Amino acid sequence: MNTPTWDPTQYLRHAGHRARPFTDLLARIPALPEDPPRIADLGCGPGNVTVLLADRWPAAHITGYDNSPEMLDKAHVDHAGPTPGGGRLDFAPADARTWAPAQPYDLIVSNATLQWVPGHAERFGEWIAGLKPGGTFAFQVPGNFGAPSHQLMRELAHSARWKDRLADTLRHDDAVLTPETYLEKLTALGCEADVWETTYVHLLTGEDPVLDWVKGTGLRPILTALADEPAAREDFVDEYRAALREAYPAGAHGTAFPFRRIFAVARKESRQ
Repeated sequence: MNTPTWDPTQYLRHAGHRARPFTDLLARIPALPEDPPRIADLGCGPGNVTVLLADRWPAAHITGYDNSPEMLDKAHVDHAGPTPGGGRLDFAPADARTWAPAQPYDLIVSNATLQWVPGHAERFGEWIAGLKPGGTFAFQVPGNFGAPSHQLMRELAHSARWKDRLADTLRHDDAVLTPETYLEKLTALGCEADVWETTYVHLLTGEDPVLDWVKGTGLRPILTALADEPAAREDFVDEYRAALREAYPAGAHGTAFPFRRIFAVARKESRQ
């Protein structure tokens, strides 16, 4: 699968709903080893949730890492610099497939990024090794690859018209692991781990709101693959739109969009 081109403006159209899981993740992170802490946000996107780390740890030095130039440009413009609590927020290019801590961190956190990293659980050992004793590695990932929004996209991409161009562009339903598997892997690395899942039921408004949502995330590989074929891209989106309307009918107050997410908070053992 080619790296998708990201559109910060489209992504931020549902910023409130997208930020909710991150705030729930932060609420479960224990006290960090040092004050002020050193924090890494792996896959920071446009930085809109990275700033929430500065709300929780006002004096922290926080670095957001991402491999999308478009996302990093937005993050730099909107959020980089000193924070009100005396800390600092900066951003740097990095790819989660190869990133390794260059210095010890009190917290490494990742929000809705690791599903884009094949074999990401194999990176946990190196990231946890880069934590200070008593430090925390925390992440959340979408767990909804079996939902109609993703199933319909995959089915359409594998249909006769599109399979030659699109069949290999999408993540499969094994893009993330089960909560039980994450728990096993994190505890095997010597961490005290807290793993759970939550299904949010977002009430979306506007015309074709589920399509609008996935245009910012899951549909990006398709949009990128068809970027040089605008007519074909519009045809695919139209077919997908019709399927989504049937799967997610609008109600009197909006469109209900169930979205399952998986969370993990792993605390590294402190020195004895």
